[in-house]
Amino acid sequence: MFKGSIVSKKINVIMENNEKNQLKIELTPEVAEGIYSNLAIISHSSSEFVIDFVRIMPGAPKANVKSRIILTPEHAKRLLFALQDNVARYENQFGKVKTDNGSNNGGTYIPPMFGGGEA
Repeated sequence: MFKGSIVSKKINVIMENNEKNQLKIELTPEVAEGIYSNLAIISHSSSEFVIDFVRIMPGAPKANVKSRIILTPEHAKRLLFALQDNVARYENQFGKVKTDNGSNNGGTYIPPMFGGGEA
């Protein structure tokens, strides 16, 4: 889909002084492929949020971090709002996203790491 060329997209950015500027964002073919993750681990300090994206494979006793994103608290909050907005639009189009398997009373769901199938 993205072979051999850089995908560019121009977006309008509203700066702190309310001026609109255009920003050209380039996406290389390697980055466009993406990295699959089925677990995100979030930690923070007073100055940054760290999101580690992990891929857990069935039957594997170990999982590696596939990507790490480090954000300022302000950008973390902007990401939160953007995700909330996009999930709401997704649910309007495709229906409610199920967030747990019904056995953990709405708590954090971690995919099973042992048993239950072959990798």
